[in-house]
Amino acid sequence: MTLLRSTLFNVAFFAFTAVASLVCLPLVPLLDRAGRLALLAWWAERVLGLLRIVVGIRVRVTGREHLPEDGPALIASKHQSAFDTIVWLTLLPRPAYVLKRTLLWIPIYGWYARATGMIAIDRTAGPAAIRHLIRAGEGAVAEGRQIIIFPEGTRTAPGERRPYQPGIAALYARSGLPVIPVATDSGLCWGRRAFHKHPGTITVAVLPPIPPGLPREAMLKRLETAIEAETDRLLASAPPSA
Repeated sequence: MTLLRSTLFNVAFFAFTAVASLVCLPLVPLLDRAGRLALLAWWAERVLGLLRIVVGIRVRVTGREHLPEDGPALIASKHQSAFDTIVWLTLLPRPAYVLKRTLLWIPIYGWYARATGMIAIDRTAGPAAIRHLIRAGEGAVAEGRQIIIFPEGTRTAPGERRPYQPGIAALYARSGLPVIPVATDSGLCWGRRAFHKHPGTITVAVLPPIPPGLPREAMLKRLETAIEAETDRLLASAPPSA
């Protein structure tokens, strides 16, 4: 049953995404950035609907009170699944993902990422990548956008840990914003580069913000401790069938 439902979802996901992208593409030059983001939110809501109906994956968000209703924000989220790159389009009014620059080369996806002002980083550029991240982040904050960054820099399997990268510290220091930690167990239902999707409930746990102005090392330690402790708790409390 899992194989069948996963196959149906993947077929429906790619078919819907292709059709929606081509249909909406002529609208992109006619819309401002808010309108383009609204198109992405419309797409993301329907993808999550497909997940619920076809696969049986539901989404639970805790700590919503820590998310801004409007205005700039800095959000550092655990990243276990492609799901994490979709869900924030439905949770925030003006999201700006920090993503790797190579994603801009993907036809249609890359065009939408550029058109909606996502922050693309060349991971091989070293210090130049951090400088670009800071400049782009300052622009996003000035526009009142909510920046989503995955501090480990890549997807990690449930239970796996990777070092937190310097990008989040640079954004935190220059933006003057609190950083909002987020834990998740998304990898239990939608694995890293996995074809199979498993029914269950994905939890997105938004944690209390870390106030601005802390020294770099102190902030990184608090951020990692908060995210990893809550992620471990979510994994430990997940039902065996998840």
